[in-house]
Amino acid sequence: MPSEVLRVVSIVPSLTESIAATHAHLIVGATDWCTHPADLDVTRVRGTKNPDVELIAALAPDVVIANAEENRVVDLDALRDRGIAVWVTAPTTVDESLDSLERMLSAIIGDVPDWLTGARAVWSSPYDGMRRRAVIPIWRRPWMALGRDTFAGDLLARIGIDNVLRDSGERYPRFDPDALPEHDLVVLPDEPYAFSPGDGPEAFMQPARCVSGRHLTWYGPSLLEAREVLSRQLE
Repeated sequence: MPSEVLRVVSIVPSLTESIAATHAHLIVGATDWCTHPADLDVTRVRGTKNPDVELIAALAPDVVIANAEENRVVDLDALRDRGIAVWVTAPTTVDESLDSLERMLSAIIGDVPDWLTGARAVWSSPYDGMRRRAVIPIWRRPWMALGRDTFAGDLLARIGIDNVLRDSGERYPRFDPDALPEHDLVVLPDEPYAFSPGDGPEAFMQPARCVSGRHLTWYGPSLLEAREVLSRQLE
């Protein structure tokens, strides 16, 4: 990392939003999936899984912001081979995400933005209500769900929703909708697969709720409102 960061390419939507929330002028490139803020006007470098490495290099960033799960090692290595610094995040819990964001933003913008302080306050209080057991699909054809050690699983646990597949040997196991552990609820986010009231709930016997994928899986400014939004959607 250079001592001063003036040009950033982000290939993770939630991290693009995290930087742009206070220092949008630093971002010179982002993926096609970086939809927040809506008015972000930067060069688009394709997707998280197929970034245009040559275009990114041409933008001459001081650092590229990436995630160990969303981005491929081969692409990150290709950027490093071109002499570009790459900052990689890898949180699996809400607390880890807040700490990771603080380290990243402190290194890039030199301080901790107010929204991050606010997000810590939002998630500091424990949940003390009724608990429910849920399946959280993330893909269809084949069916896949949240398994062990996931940020989204930890976030749901903090609002009283326990993932019945959290002890799976895989982070995103395949499953048969007709052969699931006992559960009370099915949580259907609208990303990465775009589950909707007409696409997903009909496959399950238990009640299904469609929720915001941004609030469930992104870590950034969305954490300020995610607790209230998801709690309301999962009532």
